[in-house]
This record gives sequence, C-alpha cells and structure tokens, in this order.
Amino acid sequence: MLMALSVALGGFCGAVSRFAVSGWTKDRFSTSFPVATFIVNSIGSFLLGYFVSFGLEGNLYAFLGIGFCGAFTTFSTFKWESNGLLKNGLSVMFYTYTILTYTVGFIAALLGFFLGNS
Repeated sequence: MLMALSVALGGFCGAVSRFAVSGWTKDRFSTSFPVATFIVNSIGSFLLGYFVSFGLEGNLYAFLGIGFCGAFTTFSTFKWESNGLLKNGLSVMFYTYTILTYTVGFIAALLGFFLGNS
C-alpha cells in the first residue's frame, strides 16, 4: 500500500512539475516546434538516469522513478505532437523532432547516470 501511495504522490508532483515547466516554456518560445514537450522529456530522461545511478529501490524508487519521472515525461504527448506535425505537412520538423527527442533523451539519460555515479 505504501508503494502505491509513493507512486501516486510522485505522479502528482511530476504532473504538476510538467505543467509548470511546459507553461513556462510555452510563454517564452513561440514556435510550431513542440519545444515544451521536448524540454520536459529531455529533463525527465536526465533525471531518471540520475536516479537510477544511485540504485534506488522500494518506495524511494516508486516515488522518484515511477511516479515523478513517469508523470513528468510524456511519451503520449510526444507521439500526438509528432503526428500533428506530419498531418500539417511539416515533415522536416516531424523528423527533426523525432530524431532529436530520441537522441537527446538517450544522451540525457546516460549523462544523468554517469553524473550520478561520479
């Protein structure tokens, strides 16, 4: 029961944080490129790599890894925005967004992991 509560509380904090970061980003960048989701997913990838590097287990991993990072990052919004770019004829932006998201996310996770281990 405590683990489920840890996931729920972490998810709440992650979702509220995503909302705040996305809002802040959208207020500062006016572009058709989905920069808010890109930034959120990149930060979330870094954080998850960082948290994993410490070998977290139990309720702390449930709170930070599953709850917070799971709710902070948003794969579904990434896919929805990607499809929207493609539907609107922005194929170069679609490919750029897709390649950058996967590449930067992977590198950010590795960077977080290695920084956490140093």
